[in-house]
Amino acid sequence: MPSPLFALPTLNFTVTQVAAVCETLEESGDIERLARFLWSLPVAHPNIGELNKSEAVLRARAIVAFHSGHFRELYSILEHHKFTKDSHGKLQAMWLEAHYQEAEKLRGRPLGPVDKYRVRKKYPLPRTIWDGEQKTHCFKERTRSLLREWYLQDPYPNPTKKRELAQATGLTPTQVGNWFKNRRQRDRAAAAKNRTTIGVFR
Repeated sequence: MPSPLFALPTLNFTVTQVAAVCETLEESGDIERLARFLWSLPVAHPNIGELNKSEAVLRARAIVAFHSGHFRELYSILEHHKFTKDSHGKLQAMWLEAHYQEAEKLRGRPLGPVDKYRVRKKYPLPRTIWDGEQKTHCFKERTRSLLREWYLQDPYPNPTKKRELAQATGLTPTQVGNWFKNRRQRDRAAAAKNRTTIGVFR
């Protein structure tokens, strides 16, 4: 009689195939399907050691942990595995957002800019996801560049576009919405100031 371990159905995916599926589902933004796929992987995968070192798989696990609210698991993945620069932006955003959410829950109120600054000081980014690039207003410069590009195309993104941008930057749709709102306010203030200046010189 076969042991229960071998009686279980196993998916005969190679590590490369598993990584490709993880990346495809991550790009589609379908976190539920990504979670189901990770759950479907056999515990006794023939290449489990390699699988546990695959960046795409580790990133997928981190994303699922974040969206499920399993922040301890998220921190553990991020602290114990070195990620390449391409993954840093998204993983840094999740690290910070998870700590913000925990702090908000603890305090029972939304965090202000000073609160967020204190959280960032208390929980600095681990070296595994930090490339030394400076942040401006808590977003990385490359994230801000992407937001600016989209803003020039459409200053009033609909919910679908906000979700797409959130997926591309690793931010939450709320953070994206707030950035656009603040940028529109700054542009309106600048336009009003210009009109006043022009009026003075006429």
